[in-house]
Amino acid sequence: MAGTPRVSDDHGVEAEDSGLKVTVSMITMNEEGAVAKVVTDIRRAAPDAEILLVDSSRDRTAEIAEGLGCRVIKQFPPQGYGPAMNRAVREAFGDVVVTLDCDDTYPVEVIPQLVKMIDEGWDLVNTTRVHRRPKAMPLANFIANRVFAIGARLLHGIRTTDVHSGMRAYRKSMIDAVQWNERGPALPVDMLLIPYRRGFKVVEIPIDYRERIGQTTLHRWSSTVATFRRLWNARKVDRALSPPGRREI
Repeated sequence: MAGTPRVSDDHGVEAEDSGLKVTVSMITMNEEGAVAKVVTDIRRAAPDAEILLVDSSRDRTAEIAEGLGCRVIKQFPPQGYGPAMNRAVREAFGDVVVTLDCDDTYPVEVIPQLVKMIDEGWDLVNTTRVHRRPKAMPLANFIANRVFAIGARLLHGIRTTDVHSGMRAYRKSMIDAVQWNERGPALPVDMLLIPYRRGFKVVEIPIDYRERIGQTTLHRWSSTVATFRRLWNARKVDRALSPPGRREI
């Protein structure tokens, strides 16, 4: 389901062969109703991938995941989204780290496509849920995501429609080369903008976004404030000294 990529530049290394090791990373809190289905679907789409959970659940999420062969890092008491996601990508063993939410909202069948795009030379493949309004997303959330994307374009020049997507593929060596502030909400904003400002090769494709299994843990007000703060503060990140001539494709 490849769409027309929206964001790109010319940084990165083109791989000749596949053979990349893949980690699918998720952060979880009380997802026992969804985790078995999501893990089974991931196994079907990417049978050789490591599946890593950073888990802060009080229910049986970790037990179920370990029983299905996942590697589970317990983070309890919970420290928040940012520290959990930071561990999920930095402690992955793969050459490529694919992130997604453990609530069945993201189409795991596109994982091979994301990995292939990293293999072809991209450093970060962002997916957008909001290239059009998904039925599974309330109108207020859709409008907010579009406003955030406009802010990202005005402040950073990045042509994205979704700075908060939970499904991305990252080249692990790129993750190792960049730093962000893991504390506080809205870390995905930094995880997209900072690599872009540093000159890494970033691309975006549309996906279908589905109804979630379980209850949302989104705190809309604090997330909105944190998003605008991260959009503004990311301006402090120096752009690449020799920018590789970003092009829109």
